[in-house]
Amino acid sequence: MTEKGIKLLIVGLVVVISGFILLCGGGVKDPAVFNYDMFDFQRLVAAPLVMVCGIVIIIVSIMRKEKE
Repeated sequence: MTEKGIKLLIVGLVVVISGFILLCGGGVKDPAVFNYDMFDFQRLVAAPLVMVCGIVIIIVSIMRKEKE
């Protein structure tokens, strides 16, 4: 794996971790109260898309052919 491939792999890992960070938050202190914030756009759409993009970047960085 070349230096460019390793950098691309690290970028992919950072993107996946940022997707997990988008999933965090919105906790409720009282468990008897239902929190509708867990069904917002950020958690249902944006975070999974960011994580899938990160996984695609990782796959591309691994499967990429080196130019001779």
